[in-house]
Amino acid sequence: MTQASATARRFGDDIDTDVIIPAIYLTSHRPEVLARHCMEPLDPGFAARVKPGDVLVAGRNFGCGSSREHAVLALQAAGIACVVAESFARIFFRNALNNGLPLVVCPDAVRDAREGDAIRVDLDGGQVWLGARAYSFPVHPPFLAGMIRQGGLVEYVRRRLAETGPD
Repeated sequence: MTQASATARRFGDDIDTDVIIPAIYLTSHRPEVLARHCMEPLDPGFAARVKPGDVLVAGRNFGCGSSREHAVLALQAAGIACVVAESFARIFFRNALNNGLPLVVCPDAVRDAREGDAIRVDLDGGQVWLGARAYSFPVHPPFLAGMIRQGGLVEYVRRRLAETGPD
């Protein structure tokens, strides 16, 4: 994915992984179960409103809390194409990239974004668009952008090994 054009789903600071997907649902790996309960403690109507390709916008420290990979899987299952935040918790950041969920650090766009705004993210060009307003962010290095584009670390390594062989 190099661009996402969709609706902004706005949240605040310190959204922890237990809010993204409550611990009670960690016994499931079924995407439809994770999607149905994504963001439920903070916004019980989120799963019904979110559309495939929507962009989640959040404040500081998004994904803090436990290191559960289910948080990323729940966002992807719900249809979130990208998360734009002021900052991310370190382990969530790594889990997201490993699973191919694009993350963007863009505090200016976060400051101006409102729930329901039209939003477009150009990952290759390093721009977030809110309507006609553009905000710049540092793009990922090429290997990391390639890993995200290929769906995460496992698929990236699988393809690299197929191209170059195990040696």
